[in-house]
Amino acid sequence: MYAFLFFLNFLLIYTVFAVYAERKISAFIQDRYGPMETGYYGLLQTVADLLKLIQKEDIVPFKADKRLFKPAPVIIFVAVFAGFAVLPLTSGFAGSSAQIGIFYLLAIVSLDVVGILMAGWGSNNKYALWGAMRSVAQIISYEIPLGLMVVCVVMISQTLNLQEISFQQGVWWPAVDSDAANYLFGIKALGIETTHVGGILTWNILRSPIMLVAFLIFFIASLAESNRAPFDIPEAESELVAGFHTEYSGFRWAMIMLSEYGMMLLVSFLAVILFLGGWNSILPNIGSVKLAEWTSGEPGTIAGHAWGAFWMISKALLLVIVQMWVRWTYPRLRLDQLMNLSWKYLTPASIILVLLSAVWRLLMI
Repeated sequence: MYAFLFFLNFLLIYTVFAVYAERKISAFIQDRYGPMETGYYGLLQTVADLLKLIQKEDIVPFKADKRLFKPAPVIIFVAVFAGFAVLPLTSGFAGSSAQIGIFYLLAIVSLDVVGILMAGWGSNNKYALWGAMRSVAQIISYEIPLGLMVVCVVMISQTLNLQEISFQQGVWWPAVDSDAANYLFGIKALGIETTHVGGILTWNILRSPIMLVAFLIFFIASLAESNRAPFDIPEAESELVAGFHTEYSGFRWAMIMLSEYGMMLLVSFLAVILFLGGWNSILPNIGSVKLAEWTSGEPGTIAGHAWGAFWMISKALLLVIVQMWVRWTYPRLRLDQLMNLSWKYLTPASIILVLLSAVWRLLMI
């Protein structure tokens, strides 16, 4: 219950600041000011927009299928928000601590495509339907390379538990890991023992050369999963008005936007856990200077919770900023280009990386 309330409040606060940050980042990239009038440097502009959305009339098109149209935003939001249930925010705060946390996360998040299709079909609007069909094709296509990159991490780590994957990427892992085989091998970065060094040298992204490529493919696929540019074909304002949510207004539209920013944060958290050390410190131990231990905090202590939350949230927000940066830098892909990238390049590359991960696990770990 406490985890539910924490993540709900955190998601709401994060979305308010993320919208403001995106406006400022886009303005900086395009050499503009962005919000300036409402509040100091426009800080209250997003709050004002939120209050306006809540007060707007909830308009339902006369010929829309109300049984599909009305619950669609709720389904999209619930599918995204449920994914936060298994995220380990710190060494002692692991959500549900499910042993198959990755499997659950991939399964529940994929349900948002059902809500998107319901929104497009239920709107009884050709532009909304086109946007929904594009989104279904895009999300299903890019779930394949994304899922295969998760398999690479699972093969290297030998677990589906997100908290165990986080522990394996830090200096405290030998003290808490119960797998005798994994303990025997320790953590190796590019084949070099780094178990007691900690920091960035124990992150999965450095455990083999394969993982850096896997992270890049995962990040590209996560942009498509979040409908973020250059993969925003489902929303394509210049040709579809707004895609699957064209007919929505007021609070229902706000829920769809909340879900989009929530998905950005969720895939960023997942990328941090799988590749970037999770809640572990970025600083390694250097001789007698135990930077990794000092800036990670012992698991279960107040310091451990504080440092873990700091590193986890900081890394995730940095990836969110990168997603915004990409959106305002690269042009939108055409639908054929988007499909070609997934099926002709990312999916074959992902299959090869899975095979290489198996070989690396056998030979080097």
